[in-house]
Amino acid sequence: MIYKLELENFYSFRDRQILDLSVPLTAPSDTERFGEIFSGSKLRAPKVLALFGANASGKSTILKAISFISWFVTRSFDHSGPALPIERFNDFESSNRPIRLAIEFGGALNLDEAVVGAIVGKSVVSHGVYRYELELATKDGFVGSVNKETLLQKPNGEGRWHRVFDRRVASKLLGSKQFPLAGFAQVTDKVRVNASVVSTLAKFNHQPSQLFISAANKVLSNIFIDKFEPADSAVFVQMAGNADLVQKLNADLQRIDVGIEKAEVLQTASGPTLVFNHEGHGGSMPWGLESHGTRSFIRVFPWLSSALALGGVAVLDELDISIHPLILPEIIRWFYSKARNPNDAQLFMSCHSVSLLEELSKEEIVMCEKDRQGRSTVYSLTDVKSTLRKDNYYRKYMGGEYGAVPRIG
Repeated sequence: MIYKLELENFYSFRDRQILDLSVPLTAPSDTERFGEIFSGSKLRAPKVLALFGANASGKSTILKAISFISWFVTRSFDHSGPALPIERFNDFESSNRPIRLAIEFGGALNLDEAVVGAIVGKSVVSHGVYRYELELATKDGFVGSVNKETLLQKPNGEGRWHRVFDRRVASKLLGSKQFPLAGFAQVTDKVRVNASVVSTLAKFNHQPSQLFISAANKVLSNIFIDKFEPADSAVFVQMAGNADLVQKLNADLQRIDVGIEKAEVLQTASGPTLVFNHEGHGGSMPWGLESHGTRSFIRVFPWLSSALALGGVAVLDELDISIHPLILPEIIRWFYSKARNPNDAQLFMSCHSVSLLEELSKEEIVMCEKDRQGRSTVYSLTDVKSTLRKDNYYRKYMGGEYGAVPRIG
């Protein structure tokens, strides 16, 4: 599970921000809302995180940071342009300051052992936490090279950090027992300045790198540079190739009671499409005549379903747009359910539906605020002094007690 994010000189976040999501040990121990950061850990993190704030306050940027890290680790080797697809803060000083990103998460430590364990069915694997740090050089606003890329681990989440690999400008790439580099000298000497070590070595069958990519690919997002929705045709093809996904979709469509008895894949001359049988209607209804809200729900459903199945992280910008405010809490409950979410998948989302505050605990609520100079800050509701579990978060937020509300007038 992801439990910490740090960012500096990244879009509207000029100054270093640390978002620590680890749940205090004093929080209720039996809640369904939190999961172990790693197997056997006393530390926990929320399964759902909702970002609130005014328009352009930085909510989407927090999600972009997670998505960019995942992209850089997994696909930067295939990037063809000289500039990396991110922006620094837009002032003169920041045009030559590095961009810094870091993320901490739990997982299996000995990658070889984890692979062997998966193959032979062994159940005991050493776990702990990882810290991935990335520093990118900027020159006159151009972001095109890596100053530093480091992966660290801490067994059982205790003690000091241990190196997995360490890459610095004009220094030799250093590996470790968990990240051996023997036999890869010709590759490590040629890692491009704008590509990750992991994405590069994975192309040459470096097993630890391939495993890290498998983990990073569990971040499923609808935002990178901008928010995007998958093309309808791509959704249809995915549904056509996955009968189990269609079955799960039908179960949820019936549960949220939108009047649909069944969705089916129909093969046409131009490819597959979805049609719907409605209560009290004769014949099937085509995709184009379905409500905008139902179509929006179906477009995000594969991301949600895949994250739940994989124990991944669904990173969804504006999930509440076009989805009824009574359906949104139902989606959140999927992540609370042990039956639906056995591997502690997480949902990170930005939203404007402030009524959702009545459904969340303080550990699940994050605020973003921007000052008059355009500088964003991010903070958890747990960082706001005197915030009690019994508080009416909706009333206090709308009353301005937590900040992060629009300035009008």
